Amino acid sequence: MQDYKSSLSNTDSRKFETFSYLPTFSDEQLRKQVQYIVNKGWNPSIEHTEPENASDTYWYMWKLPLFGESDVDVIIKELEACRAAHPNNHVRLLGLDNFAQCAGTSMVVYRAKT
Repeated sequence: MQDYKSSLSNTDSRKFETFSYLPTFSDEQLRKQVQYIVNKGWNPSIEHTEPENASDTYWYMWKLPLFGESDVDVIIKELEACRAAHPNNHVRLLGLDNFAQCAGTSMVVYRAKT
């Protein structure tokens, strides 16, 4: 078992969400995660927040969820637009499951630029 050095005072060290203990996604890995959400029939949703607020339950919503969107390129462009508009914030992608009425997945796809 490995101890991950993490502290509240060091926002760069914090671990959260699915995949946060792994290295940052490559473009191809991100594309596969978005494709997984589309294949499951989940609605993509994008949120962002400041690093110091990343452990809070509520993040800022980037537009409305992309209800019914199945074009991976459109979803990735929205992720990139959110990142460009908020470069000092973390950006996460959720897959909202209509039937279970919850998030089927949630992952931070871009960390704040420091």
